[in-house]
Amino acid sequence: MDIAQKQHIKMTQTPIGKLITSLAIPTIISMLITSVYNMADTYFVSQLGTSATGAVGVVFPLMAIIQAIGFTLGVGSGSFISRLLGKQDYQKADSIASTALLMAILFGLSLTFFGLTNLDPLMNLLGATETILPYARQYASIILYAAAISASSFVLNNQVRAEGKASLSMIGITTGGILNIILDPIFIFGFQLGIAGAAWATIVSQTISCSILLTMIFSKHSQLHLHPAKVSRDPLDYIRIIQIGFPSLCRQGLASIATISLNTSARIYGDAAVAAMSVNGRVFMLLFSVILGFGQGYQPVVGFNYGAKRYDRVRSAFWFAIITELVIAATMSSFGFLFAPKIMGAFAKNDPLMVEIGIRAMHYQCIALLFQPIGTIANMTFQSIGKPLPATLISCGRQGIFFFPLIYLLPQIIGLQGIQMTQPLADLCTATFAIPFLFYFFSFLRKKETAGATL
Repeated sequence: MDIAQKQHIKMTQTPIGKLITSLAIPTIISMLITSVYNMADTYFVSQLGTSATGAVGVVFPLMAIIQAIGFTLGVGSGSFISRLLGKQDYQKADSIASTALLMAILFGLSLTFFGLTNLDPLMNLLGATETILPYARQYASIILYAAAISASSFVLNNQVRAEGKASLSMIGITTGGILNIILDPIFIFGFQLGIAGAAWATIVSQTISCSILLTMIFSKHSQLHLHPAKVSRDPLDYIRIIQIGFPSLCRQGLASIATISLNTSARIYGDAAVAAMSVNGRVFMLLFSVILGFGQGYQPVVGFNYGAKRYDRVRSAFWFAIITELVIAATMSSFGFLFAPKIMGAFAKNDPLMVEIGIRAMHYQCIALLFQPIGTIANMTFQSIGKPLPATLISCGRQGIFFFPLIYLLPQIIGLQGIQMTQPLADLCTATFAIPFLFYFFSFLRKKETAGATL
């Protein structure tokens, strides 16, 4: 029995709870490490002052755009690959994997050119104040050089997970993340590079992470075989990858635009407000990474079994995932609410105004965290079974359909508090919006099972 057959048996016969957990734990660790090293950047840079902290928040949307494209191509190809492997179409899976990687490289190079030739206008657009701009310029100019590497790393990570090899994916991501945390203080303070040191630490760590993931893809442990000759010449394959990954682009891309909106809304209240919302965003990225990581462990199980026409396992996977995530969210919400003052204090020891603004924003977001699993699992379910329209609509809710009207109206009505409440209220609206789609999902599954039983 070859590797592909063993993997097919594992994905379609292992008990659902055990299978999702085994795939989710490495993915959660990977997501946590990624979030921790993002927080490490913010923490070490915060020692340079409030304006430097604000600069990390200003540049974050740019990094989120790179991540958005990486996830779009990675999840789009990964969902495709999972279903192809479920059908045991290995040649097509190789083609989709090679095509998505090439797309990531071309995008990254294009962003590097555009960003470096329009740096100051771009930083102003992202919400930099006059005092934040010099720090933001230093940080962003270095980050842009590695755009192709960063995007490729996200694509490879998702493709390895799509095979059901989450533990191998974890090794690549966590190695880069841990290295970033180690290099941050060395580059920032040891080499006295300041905020530029944080950017160099990120570039070095992401390059090593990408190299590790490439090595894994080319190893005997992978079912995929990347090669330039396998890049698809069929325009429909490019469209399908983007189409399936489009919900991720909406989720991640709109997150970037939403952060820009928060920055530009907050900057009228000064650097302390920009910095506080930046820290709040990083903290909740850490908490949300657990929910997102568990969901990403769930996705290949759904995609693989849907491709194998095991609809009973698709249904069981959904209920296991949603119940588990709700328990996780309740636990993290309680922790975040209780320790909000200490968390914010660690990032702003000499700025009480920043701490005050950040604590209130964290309390609101902790309440909303209880509702995030509903929208997240609904989005990932439709994405995994190749239904991009409902997945896109749900992913647009949290930081699009509901966010932008709220960020426009609330600050005009209640000022800074409106900025602090916008994202939590958008999360609540998105969860409510997703529920009718989930009713459709179960109706759709019943139809598929009935059709299969009559054949």
